[in-house]
Amino acid sequence: MGSYSVNDILGPDGSIARRLPRYELRQQQLDMADAVAAAIENKRHLIVEAGTGVGKSFAYLVPAILAVGQEPRDEEEDRPRRIIVSTHTIALQEQLIQKDLPLLNSVIPLEFTAVLAKGRGNYLSKRRMGAALSRTKTLFAKDEEEHQLDHIRTWSKETSDGSLSDLEFRPLGSVWDEVHSDSGNCLGRNCPSYNDCFYYKARRRVQNAQIIIVNHALFFSDLALRRSGVNLLPKYDAVIFDEAHTIESVAGDHLGLSITSAQIDYTLNKLFNDRTNKGLLMHHGLTEAMQQVVHCQFRAQQFFTEIDAWLAENPQSSGRVRDAELVPNVLTPALAKLAAQVKNAGEDMNDDSQRQDLTSMSDRLYLLADGIESWRTQKIEDAVYWVESSQQRGPYRRVKLSAAPVDVGPALRSELFQAVDSVIMTSATLAVGGGNSFDFFKSRVGLTKSETFSLGSPFDYSEQAKLILVNEMPDPSDRKNYDKAVVEMIRRYVARTQGRAFVLFTSYEMLRWAASSLTRWLSQEGIELFSQSDGMPRSVMVEKFKQSEKAVLFGTDSFWQGVDVPGDALQNVIITKLPFSVPDQPLLQARLERIKEQGGQPFGQYQLPEAVIKLRQGFGRLIRTQEDSGIVVILDPRVKTKSYGKVFLKSLPDCPIVNESYKGGAFA
Repeated sequence: MGSYSVNDILGPDGSIARRLPRYELRQQQLDMADAVAAAIENKRHLIVEAGTGVGKSFAYLVPAILAVGQEPRDEEEDRPRRIIVSTHTIALQEQLIQKDLPLLNSVIPLEFTAVLAKGRGNYLSKRRMGAALSRTKTLFAKDEEEHQLDHIRTWSKETSDGSLSDLEFRPLGSVWDEVHSDSGNCLGRNCPSYNDCFYYKARRRVQNAQIIIVNHALFFSDLALRRSGVNLLPKYDAVIFDEAHTIESVAGDHLGLSITSAQIDYTLNKLFNDRTNKGLLMHHGLTEAMQQVVHCQFRAQQFFTEIDAWLAENPQSSGRVRDAELVPNVLTPALAKLAAQVKNAGEDMNDDSQRQDLTSMSDRLYLLADGIESWRTQKIEDAVYWVESSQQRGPYRRVKLSAAPVDVGPALRSELFQAVDSVIMTSATLAVGGGNSFDFFKSRVGLTKSETFSLGSPFDYSEQAKLILVNEMPDPSDRKNYDKAVVEMIRRYVARTQGRAFVLFTSYEMLRWAASSLTRWLSQEGIELFSQSDGMPRSVMVEKFKQSEKAVLFGTDSFWQGVDVPGDALQNVIITKLPFSVPDQPLLQARLERIKEQGGQPFGQYQLPEAVIKLRQGFGRLIRTQEDSGIVVILDPRVKTKSYGKVFLKSLPDCPIVNESYKGGAFA
């Protein structure tokens, strides 16, 4: 078998061109694929910005397949040569595994294996399901929970992979939590279901695979666990991050700490709920431990109420906790005592399965007890600590304790960039300004040495898009007049395209106000409104928007990126305000303070480039194919009135700019 190059697959006479009758050669795709192939072969790190329409997925999958297919084994370690491909969104994961990889498998004359790796909690454990069925009467308080468990039992006999995505309904958390595969509650080879265990079958597929598709959350969970000698993913030779602009935030989430009062309540109620007289301890008649659960519930309420009171007394803190030992810890000792009782009860059980159930709960309690004390004593170094409190629902408010590294760079440098031969990061938006500078992105992820490559989009933005800037708008600091003007302009531009518009906001408050102000007018115009404040899941909103003849979608943060609406359904993206982060979030505050301490300029080094990348993401919603066309409207006057406005405009694709007036027609 001869060796193959990127050109043999993606080139003008390559195997894809021969297979697809309407294949269009994209030079940018070929250039990117060559750069990825060279980075893998030469064991280098690479950052590639590739505009919409380049066909990024083929540009990194083809060289990855050639690398593992032509050198299938790592001879030194005698294992399959492996490349991880990590994405941020489920939609992209599904596209890779269901469409792109099967097509490439059919046109590339090499043997290779590819698999989608999911977190363990996605899989059904047959043993745990059996245990749950045997104690249904002491387990669940609602009939619906019992019905769902029964439904899962029927499904377990028909499903091929036993994972949540194969189940046609979304089970309640309380039900799935009793039946999913759980590392702390696994008998391994001693389990009667071991040979046909869904999780272990999936794990064997991952161990033998050469291309492993994961999401960023699973990748960084694995990276965090490797610190304590545990790993979710097998050893790999290279990793490719698509949607790489989200790496810093996902890494921060997984290298930090998060515990909620709801988690504590939930775990204690699983052991014993004195209101319904249900729970694991009730099933085994463990009276002393049941009394300790009630004591823990009292201590939890005391602990979280004190933290909530501190939050109410210190509104200026924005929830940030600067000093350790904010309140006395009455909860950890109570949880540790309960954990010991549950563990001892487990050791007295003759049945392996019942012993494992109790041991697993004991481990969970110890972890929570330890996590609370780690947060209270601020055990993670160089991290920012904060507390959030929800609006009241139920007897008392829910409290969340969080911590995250101020800078994820050092951890990523030592545990990713120095540990892996080749890390490739790509996205449509990584650079800032007309000079395509990657300095901001590199500084945030801690990457000092890498090759960078910037590829434009094959789309003709000068023909397909127009950018409309609205002059004479009030400044956003004049809140009342600005909000009023924004609503008037949304009405103007939504009418111009008869709906078919996304309106992107930077706050829920503004979104809700605009939605209530415009509902009546939209109804009169026959334009359907999909508003994120109505609580409909994002994917459902997007599907309904696509199917609607005349619709407008109001969205905040999550709609600026990762949403794909090709075709006539979307012809207009209205950006209400430049997407600067509000520095009232403790993590952002701490990051800006750090830049200042190091003699830097927080606005220029962090807030501005971060907002530019987000604006580019928002702009990118409009043109998704060569046939798409439409307008992007920016309602924030600062893009013209402030000196930094030029940085935003230079970073956007080259298209005609039309100046219009808030008070009347077009400007000359």
